[in-house]
Amino acid sequence: MTSTPPPYVPGHQLLAGRSAVVTAAAGAGIGGATARRLLEEGASVVISDAHARRLKESEAELAAEFGADRVAALPCDVTDETQVAALFDLAEERGGRLDIVVNNAGLGGTSDLVDMTDAQWDKVLDVTLNGTMRCTRAALRRMKAAGEGGVVVNNASVVGWRAQKGQAHYAAAKAGVMALTRCAALEAADFGVRVNAVSPSLAMHPHLVKVTTPELLEELTSREAFGRYAEPWEVANVIVFLASGYSSYLTGEVLSVSSQHA
Repeated sequence: MTSTPPPYVPGHQLLAGRSAVVTAAAGAGIGGATARRLLEEGASVVISDAHARRLKESEAELAAEFGADRVAALPCDVTDETQVAALFDLAEERGGRLDIVVNNAGLGGTSDLVDMTDAQWDKVLDVTLNGTMRCTRAALRRMKAAGEGGVVVNNASVVGWRAQKGQAHYAAAKAGVMALTRCAALEAADFGVRVNAVSPSLAMHPHLVKVTTPELLEELTSREAFGRYAEPWEVANVIVFLASGYSSYLTGEVLSVSSQHA
């Protein structure tokens, strides 16, 4: 067992010339790490987030490193169909086509079901499940019309499989993302598009620290076989794999990015 993360894996141009969209990509979480990894692998990327200021900062940072011609950003609330459409329209205009979509946007929270309000339940479901549906639908409509294939990768969670107190709304949403992924994959196969998902257990980033108690983080980390949490880029690596030709025969799969004990 080791608590030391492995060395960062350099890019190998696996996605050279591809056009990608990543939702909830501002900051240092999985979305931000995924946008960076896609760029390192040669793709051009449109990033979005509901937080306009953080998104602008992320766009400036990535553009300075990878070139303004390969990075664009548009604020997007995935609960708003008009904003979702605008995001995907921009991606098509920038890239000429849409090759890769990573649906990372989600909303968590902790509340026992006996204390949970309808508003709490609805908000988590609308962002995490319905938002993923809206973006998947927008992507598939455009990919089907273009007739050039494509890849959608959704971000699920191990809580979609495993129970955790206080997470009924989030777990239900992520289980829904898994089911959505499998059904959409069967439909999209008819026009050459693959749809898969990743299911992380514990990837550490600043937002998680803000909304999770130190005691719970310690408990969750103790369940990991490697004795540590995942770095966001380790989850992003699996997303890159699913977006690349190395996973050409995978669709409708949910890959657990987890070192938790069985």
